[in-house]
Amino acid sequence: MPIIITLLAVVGLLVLIVFLKWHPFIALILVAIAAGLLLGMPAADALTSVTAGVGDTLGGLALILGLGAALGGVIAETGAAQEITDRLVGSQRGYSVVWGLCLVGFLIGIPLFYSVGFVMMAPIIFATAKKTGLPLAMVAVASVASLSVTHGFLPPHPAPVLIADTYGADLGKTLLYGLILAVPSVIIAGPLFSRTLAGMPQTIGAAALDDAEIPSHRPGFLPSLLCALLPVFLLGGVAALKSLNEEIAGSAILLVLGDATVALLVGVIVAMAVLGSRTGQSIGHLMSRVGAQLAPMAAVLLIIAGGGAFKQVLVDSGTSEYIVTTLENFNAHPLLIAWMIAAALRITLGSATVAAITAAGIALPLAGTGQVSPELLVLATGAGSLTCSHVNDTGFWLFKEYFGLSVTQTLRSWTVMETLVSVIGLAGCFLLDAFGV
Repeated sequence: MPIIITLLAVVGLLVLIVFLKWHPFIALILVAIAAGLLLGMPAADALTSVTAGVGDTLGGLALILGLGAALGGVIAETGAAQEITDRLVGSQRGYSVVWGLCLVGFLIGIPLFYSVGFVMMAPIIFATAKKTGLPLAMVAVASVASLSVTHGFLPPHPAPVLIADTYGADLGKTLLYGLILAVPSVIIAGPLFSRTLAGMPQTIGAAALDDAEIPSHRPGFLPSLLCALLPVFLLGGVAALKSLNEEIAGSAILLVLGDATVALLVGVIVAMAVLGSRTGQSIGHLMSRVGAQLAPMAAVLLIIAGGGAFKQVLVDSGTSEYIVTTLENFNAHPLLIAWMIAAALRITLGSATVAAITAAGIALPLAGTGQVSPELLVLATGAGSLTCSHVNDTGFWLFKEYFGLSVTQTLRSWTVMETLVSVIGLAGCFLLDAFGV
């Protein structure tokens, strides 16, 4: 019964948003409350879950998205995004430009959390779509597929690290095997799949930055790239220092600089100072534009919060636990069982990280059977946690609202891309297992 109610809730949500044209935030809150009541939760508990889901979701994400939008605005308004795009794209106008963006996304995605990498890539994605005339969804999918792969497969991202610890897997081997799986996953789910979106109508996006007045004098490629990637360098450098010297891992300075919010804050201030000075714009002038850059994020954050509320109701009602318990008795290969448990949690919870970590605890006995490499079990679990992202996933709404897509277009682009990464990852695990890894 919980499965049927969950499916009905998802269908009801799609009907409200797609056919009746309700605003996603209102539809999500309404469906979250209704689902909680139908799943047997007392009214007070259902409302508490909705409130908790909103708070937990916005807790860290609001700061990251806000600062990311501010940094993206500086990168765009000083002409840095166009400078980077011109250098990456050059005179190309066709589809081939997405391969370069795919590589940039992969390099950014290795040290950064998904949401941080996403907002770092956004201004470059907008500028590239404008310059090439390619559909924004097409350029976005080719770019962010790399972020999804690194988020699900590769340490030092939290899910792979925590799963590896749970299964007792070697982190170095996990990274090596993850890189092997990452290459075909990124290529197929990114540039190759994005070709199927060539006919999707062009959109502007809620966070479009190309309406800004671009100064005639651009800041130059190197300072533009360094300012755009400064948070990447800060977070990656701190992570490297911590791994090389355990004695300084607890240093207060490193703890502060290694925080994503602080790294983005430093990036915003440095970008304003460096890029502003090179284009004749004062920090005060660039600061005056922050309000306009943050305004579109209000709707995005509320919709994401609504997705978090829906997710929390499914967790607190016990629906996710019910589905996973059903799968535990499924007789199949350990890699497939781990993948299915993570996939079921992903579909019901929304969060890939939570799905992966929870699935690892449930599938832990599989790691002790000796039937399969624990490193491959880590990757199969991570792959399962990426599958079928839909309306209860904050990433779904982030992609939809940032790039101005409809729900149908987001399902056609984002959801299919995430599922491709998941299935290719599982297939790669089976292939490596066949070779005796």
